[in-house]
Amino acid sequence: MARVQLDNLRKVYPNGHVGVAGASFEVGDGELLVLVGPSGCGKSTLLRMIAGLEAISSGALRIGDRVVNEVAPKDRDIAMVFQSYALYPHMSVAGNLAFALKLRGLSKPDVAERVASAAAMLGLEDLLDRKPGQLSGGQRQRVALGRALVRQPQVFLLDEPLSNLDAKLRAGMRVEIARLHQRLGTTMVYVTHDQIEAMTLGQRIVVMKDGEVQQIDTPMALYARPANLFVATFLGSPAMNVLRGRVQSGGDGHLLLADGSRLPLPAGGPSAWHGRELDLGVRPEHLQRAVPGEAGAFAARVDVVEPVGSEVYVNLRLGALPLVARLPPEDVPAAGSELWLRPSPAHLHAFDSADGSALARD
Repeated sequence: MARVQLDNLRKVYPNGHVGVAGASFEVGDGELLVLVGPSGCGKSTLLRMIAGLEAISSGALRIGDRVVNEVAPKDRDIAMVFQSYALYPHMSVAGNLAFALKLRGLSKPDVAERVASAAAMLGLEDLLDRKPGQLSGGQRQRVALGRALVRQPQVFLLDEPLSNLDAKLRAGMRVEIARLHQRLGTTMVYVTHDQIEAMTLGQRIVVMKDGEVQQIDTPMALYARPANLFVATFLGSPAMNVLRGRVQSGGDGHLLLADGSRLPLPAGGPSAWHGRELDLGVRPEHLQRAVPGEAGAFAARVDVVEPVGSEVYVNLRLGALPLVARLPPEDVPAAGSELWLRPSPAHLHAFDSADGSALARD
């Protein structure tokens, strides 16, 4: 096991495009850290730089106590799991697991022991004689994990390993990867564009956009205290509701929207936000049902109702503005009806309308 340190790591392509702009953070020894962001944000480029598959333009990369900028991938003591599985189709599962170990010159008993251990850990014992073409997507992904596992590296790198699986298999494989990490305690860097994967797997998450690190924190801290509007709207499903308006004073503070609607602000908000244009954010679960005329409540028109079993997503219109509320399944409102809601004052978020940075509550 080893920690991974990135010190102002940059990737600039010959055409001048900046793939990664000055990433600096540390992956702790035995930590599972997730890089997340939309396509093109630089997360896979950063992972490939750690792996040695992409040249580093500037900055320093350390694995353990060694700077590895110029070290060949095979000498970095890492193992990588790819999105495409990259299995040898003419080899059996056992052959795929053993191939890298044979290239390294391990003895037959050592190879057999490592293959048997990985197969037992991943539930592949009954599949060792099969070819990849005879396996399901989930089974092939487990073989790809096993091929990395048998190498016993200092660091595991996983690049979108579940994106080719259906929703049910993804959920199952997330649990398997989390269980595998708990059992091994090995340093892992995991790349995904799926914020659900990031939230459920990562001990910490690095959120990226346009080649830049936006915020690094634990999943729940990112969800509860996003540093900017991008992080706030990227993490969470359904996404955070965002309303732009100007804070007005007088009595209880409120946000004046373009159509004259008013929304309450949390205690301390009026003094901190008075008179400025801002984006007010509230997550769907923090819009609570209210009665007409209730203090701090507003009415919105129900557009589409999405029952998902234990809860209901209610898509609404506040004038021309779309909103989503996450409500209990009892007493589901009908499409076209009027629904009164009240935002939880303690769970409102405010962001500067110019640069998207989070604003203090007081």
